[in-house]
Amino acid sequence: MIFTHIPMEAMPELVDETLASGRTYQTPDGNRYPSITTVLKILSDEGIKAWRDRVGKEESSKVLHQASVRGTKVHELAERYINNDPKWDRGAMPINLFTFNGLRSILDSRVNNIMAQEVPLYSDKLKIAGRVDLIAEFDGELTIIDFKTARKAKKEDWVIGYRLQASFYAAAFYERTGIPIRKYAVLISPDGAEPQVFAGNTYENIKQLCDVRREYYNQYGI
Repeated sequence: MIFTHIPMEAMPELVDETLASGRTYQTPDGNRYPSITTVLKILSDEGIKAWRDRVGKEESSKVLHQASVRGTKVHELAERYINNDPKWDRGAMPINLFTFNGLRSILDSRVNNIMAQEVPLYSDKLKIAGRVDLIAEFDGELTIIDFKTARKAKKEDWVIGYRLQASFYAAAFYERTGIPIRKYAVLISPDGAEPQVFAGNTYENIKQLCDVRREYYNQYGI
């Protein structure tokens, strides 16, 4: 598969820093906003704490580290593949290749006309920032696309954070460019299961995103 890329004006790079409250980004105007993943973390804090208490600190830290490393590696494979790098799989571990190949079948059949990859975005209205995986056509419609790896297949009600994350990217992209993106697609490659696609309308999640953002700011006294 050879992907077509549509040039667009480059977004300004953001300086990131990790604070006690999580990762933040500094905008070109000097504002410092929390990352969207940091804001959404409040949705899962209680569940993660219960899991850590159940399996133990050492084991949970090991699992989370492995998941983070694999997620990063799979994202790198996706980025090189979509950039039409003929050596996109160079140096990749077999487990990471196996995980990415689940996503690859979806990319080949449903994604093209790439507008942006790993682009930093921020919203002065929401006071949040982040970096979107991919903006491209999915099934022929401009879409916010996010890649995820998982230890097991997800259910619809487990991916609310992913939906809110995609809605933030759409809102921030519109604020920065004036281009509306109404669709999101979260592509998940779970261990030992078929790849999953969770898709929907970015506008439907804005109110809940604002509620979560308000709760985050209340919790941290910002």
